[in-house]
Amino acid sequence: MTLIRLLPLCLLPGVLSAATESTVDFNRDVRPILEGACIHCHGPEKQEGDVRMDTKEAVFKGSEVNPGVTPGDPEKSSVWWTTTLPKNDDLFMPPKKPLAQAQTDVLKAWILAGAPWPDDVKELKESPRMDFVNNIQPLFAKGGPFTAAELKMIRLWADQGAVWPEGVKLGGPEPEGPADNLELVKQIREKILATHTEKSQGEMKPYESKVPATGAPYSMVAIPAGEFLMGSPATEASRKEDEGPQRKVKLSPFWMGKFEVSWDEYEPFMITDVARRKNGTPEKIPDGADAAFITSKPTTPYTEMSFGMGTKGFPAISMTEHAALKYCQWLSAQTGHFYRLPTEAEWEYACRAGTTTAYSWGDDPAQVGDFAWYWDNSGEKYQKIGLKKPNPWGLHDMHGNVIEWVLDWYEPYPAAAAPSENPYVKPGKLLYPRIARGGSWYDDADLLRSSVRFKSNPKWKIQDPQLPKSIWYHTDAHWL
Repeated sequence: MTLIRLLPLCLLPGVLSAATESTVDFNRDVRPILEGACIHCHGPEKQEGDVRMDTKEAVFKGSEVNPGVTPGDPEKSSVWWTTTLPKNDDLFMPPKKPLAQAQTDVLKAWILAGAPWPDDVKELKESPRMDFVNNIQPLFAKGGPFTAAELKMIRLWADQGAVWPEGVKLGGPEPEGPADNLELVKQIREKILATHTEKSQGEMKPYESKVPATGAPYSMVAIPAGEFLMGSPATEASRKEDEGPQRKVKLSPFWMGKFEVSWDEYEPFMITDVARRKNGTPEKIPDGADAAFITSKPTTPYTEMSFGMGTKGFPAISMTEHAALKYCQWLSAQTGHFYRLPTEAEWEYACRAGTTTAYSWGDDPAQVGDFAWYWDNSGEKYQKIGLKKPNPWGLHDMHGNVIEWVLDWYEPYPAAAAPSENPYVKPGKLLYPRIARGGSWYDDADLLRSSVRFKSNPKWKIQDPQLPKSIWYHTDAHWL
């Protein structure tokens, strides 16, 4: 009853069936469909097929070949008839998320009624498209009370037609067959245990490898076990309070990528032709699918994620920590090696490479241009990986170019500064703040020091138009 009291769906104006010319209303019925399904690809930012649909004039004009709206005649109105084509037709709209029959009926009824467009509606605005299975079903399954953001999603869904796909029920058993869950992790783990050969630090060597799915090369450097002082001394120039107090940390051996992960490695994971749910799981998993296929991957980005700065040989950017972790899982599933993000302690240990100075080359910031891309020499964009000198252990771009995710949740260093072994701060339930390290092309030289900590925050994805915001992309973190 909670749901009925909060939101009487049977009375919502957006719940459409058997739309007729006399019942359709532009603001109530038509506008939400156009704003949710059309403006993203046919608005002020992007006009696919040279079609724009954010004003009355643009909607009615359509393309040079096909009128968008001919009042009274749906058959001559591409706004309607393109939604009724077979899904494999190149003109079918919208191509990735088809309208429901009730929604196409609304458009048809509106056009038959003469396509009335209120004079005060000057411009349509893009609205997040609500999908029942991905956005609404989980809310209804758990029940209220709903947060303000959840209520907004439910209202948007109702405004866009309250489409509830046939055969979809709330609750019920988990789907049968493979899924990206603990069982998949166990499967990947068994493969790793069966294929790895190194038993001691002495057997750990640098190695070259390729991503099996794509052939993209990458290099790993063996980092020896050891101890170091984590953080910066109180006397270090430009030191921030959260860089101390210093404490002794002991670490086991591990491997680290010689370079930042490139788009060549990451993009085939990010962009695939497999239809995905919001959480990145495939909508359909064929029999015999391997672990790499089943692993959740990013949903299609709403814009070009290098933001024009280049991809071939450049570092991959703007992914969330979740996306970075899933990339590691995807790579592990293919190779039989265990890949993950480094802990914060591992990252700083590898960055310092046995040094105790502010940077891995010493304390002199005047040398930064030899080892790092930063604000003064980057041309206000990232640069190709590996062009600057490496640190003493052979790792490139540990200072500058783009900041790098680590595994830890952000917490101030313990005041007692007690020695610790392989420390790791496990993330809590909150999304922020997580930690990134290393400084970037966007930063001044003092922020490239080995001990500087960067805290993630919601501003990193403020322009993300989705509701809820994507778990895969940080739209405003072009330096991450």
